[in-house]
Amino acid sequence: MDNIINQMLSQHESATLTDKKNSIKEVVQEIILCGLSRAGFFQTAAFYGGTALRIFYGLDRFSEDLDFSLMTPDSNFRLDGYLPALEKELLTYGFRFKAESKAKAKDSDVLSAFVKGNTREHILLCYADERLAKTIVGSELIKVKFEVDTTPPPYAGFKRQFRLLPIPYEINLYDMPSLFAGKMHAVICRAWKNRVKGRDLYDYVFYLARQTPVNLKHLNARLVDSGFEGAGNDMSLDEIKQILFRRFEQIDYAQAKGDVLPFIRNPASLDMWSKEFFQSITETLAGQ
Repeated sequence: MDNIINQMLSQHESATLTDKKNSIKEVVQEIILCGLSRAGFFQTAAFYGGTALRIFYGLDRFSEDLDFSLMTPDSNFRLDGYLPALEKELLTYGFRFKAESKAKAKDSDVLSAFVKGNTREHILLCYADERLAKTIVGSELIKVKFEVDTTPPPYAGFKRQFRLLPIPYEINLYDMPSLFAGKMHAVICRAWKNRVKGRDLYDYVFYLARQTPVNLKHLNARLVDSGFEGAGNDMSLDEIKQILFRRFEQIDYAQAKGDVLPFIRNPASLDMWSKEFFQSITETLAGQ
């Protein structure tokens, strides 16, 4: 195993098989980012979402997917041209993964792809544990999904940042207020009836704990873009708070906790979750 990969793996928990699988995914995620950077992807695109928050801003939960957005809408953008570079970058460090685009859903502006590799093979590669490898179904795959929004809502803010592993590279990503706008949009809109992703609520607390202001113009643009009822381009912070207050009255918090528990280390961090808790902390929300 490459010494650099050993160094990267050592930064992650590896007590259980699930830990080891997630550690491999996290290393693969960073190699993908490095490969995209070296292929020129970040000249036109930016990294956002939960994994961006974990890698670059210290979010303490596992995040599965890589989410990207073009900086300027381009319906002719193609993702396929970057996939061979990702396979080559991964193979440089011993990872035999296949990068494949996913068929575009009709009328969708989001392009998707998967990077897939055999779980048993890569457990052996990374941890040299024959006994553990034998417990894994031979056909099981480690998968990393990534998506690119080709027609993103406007008014996001961007920043350039560097990473040192696996080799030094530069990335373009959303700034914290713009990331927070995306997360607030998810809290408001990403649900089915009263079911919500607990990961969205967990991240919402993370932003507020760090006194992150929300990029209001970008949030408004996202709400308008998704057709949220009553959305407008100039909704005030107080109007947004009222929408959130109503949203927090509808959530099944037991279900939300169940969603996020597999991705966090400290279940006690969810003990306070309730309508009253989320409405109270929303009072501190600031705009930018």
